[in-house]
Amino acid sequence: MRDQITFFERFEADIMAGKKTITIRDKSEIDFELGRTIPVATFEDGRVFGNLNIRSITPISFDDINATHAEQENMTIPQLREVISEIYPGESELYVIEFVVE
Repeated sequence: MRDQITFFERFEADIMAGKKTITIRDKSEIDFELGRTIPVATFEDGRVFGNLNIRSITPISFDDINATHAEQENMTIPQLREVISEIYPGESELYVIEFVVE
């Protein structure tokens, strides 16, 4: 089980403001215990900036990313699809991790 989750620094403010409530990851990044609160840190330097409670992990295909997901990520659908494509090029089997700041 993972004991921490990381995000690019550019997402920190949205996460802490409750504007970003999900993250979409590939299979290698979903080993979290549901209901557990874990530290959240920056990907770039590992600086912890809060705690997140992992609420759910749900499979999704890249093609099924929709307006609700984009809103939960605080992005437009094209922005979200572009970010996912940059991080996980060619990956179609993804997972939505829903979380709340604690």
